[in-house]
Formats: sequence, C-alpha cells, structure tokens
Amino acid sequence: MALSKIDVANFLDGTIPQGNVANASLGAVTALPAGVGGKVLQVVQGSTSTETRSSTNTLIDTTLSATITPSSSSSKVLVTVFQNGCDKSAANSGNQMVLKLLRGASVITTFGNNVTYTNSSISNAIGTAGTMYLDSPATTSATTYKTQFASANNTANVGVQGTGGETSIITLMEISA
Repeated sequence: MALSKIDVANFLDGTIPQGNVANASLGAVTALPAGVGGKVLQVVQGSTSTETRSSTNTLIDTTLSATITPSSSSSKVLVTVFQNGCDKSAANSGNQMVLKLLRGASVITTFGNNVTYTNSSISNAIGTAGTMYLDSPATTSATTYKTQFASANNTANVGVQGTGGETSIITLMEISA
C-alpha cells in the first residue's frame, strides 16, 4: 500500500503552496487541458421591451440583440431566445408571423414560421416563441446575434414585445470546443 504525505501545517490553515498548483492563478490559464470541452467560458444577455410592429413580409429587427466576442475561433455559441409578446391583429385569414435568428446579417435559423397563425381573421396573441441554437461562428471578433420578424402573407399587423410591457431575452453562451 502506498503512503501519502500530508503537509499538516498548510492543511490546518487552508493554504496550498504555490509550487503545488499548476497554473496557480486564473490569469495564467490560457487553455483548458486536452480533451476537456463543453465548458461555458462566458455568458452575455440582451433584452428589450420595445414594442415593434410590421404589416409587410419584409424582415425587420425586433430590437432584441446581444454581442459576444468568442475567446477562440473553435468555440461554439449557444443562443437561447425568448421572443415575448407575439401577436397579430385582425386581418386576412391564414396570416401569421415569421421569426428568424441572425448572426450579423445572415439568417442562421427560422424559429417561427406559423407564429400567431389562425385560420380566421380574428386577432391572436400567443405570448412567447423561442429557440435554442448551437452556432459555430469560427471567429474571435465581436459577433452580434439578433432576431427579425415579418408578416408572412403581407397582410396582418404583427408585433413583438406586446404593448411595451413584455420583455424579450436573448442569452449567448460561449462553449469551449
């Protein structure tokens, strides 16, 4: 059986000698050990409660966005969106809202194709539409994620953030590769 030596003097006061710790300060840590991935390196959050409305099928900003600067080009970014206060006013039957997630000016996913859909001309408020998306931006530059929306059939007045009382949230998490 192997014997272990315990430094009782340091054990009692809870200190560990500097020489016994690899990368003794967080500032000295430049990377995670090989094979250790999937750690959350940073979290950024954005929110808005500004009511935004549209009656066209041209995508416009919802005013929800957040910017993250990845520490490594191999990092992934987990994007979580809660787009609140989604509604459509009375208009043509079958109209709905479209919601998209963008990185910069590029659409990376559609997370709502039939939001607020009704098969009648009545108003419809559904509350929240959301998504989680794992992105690979492959950059160490500041990267902005945002949502956009449109009235799918170019007829109904659709909106997000209700009457300004609903708050939408986007959370960005940098995940090590």
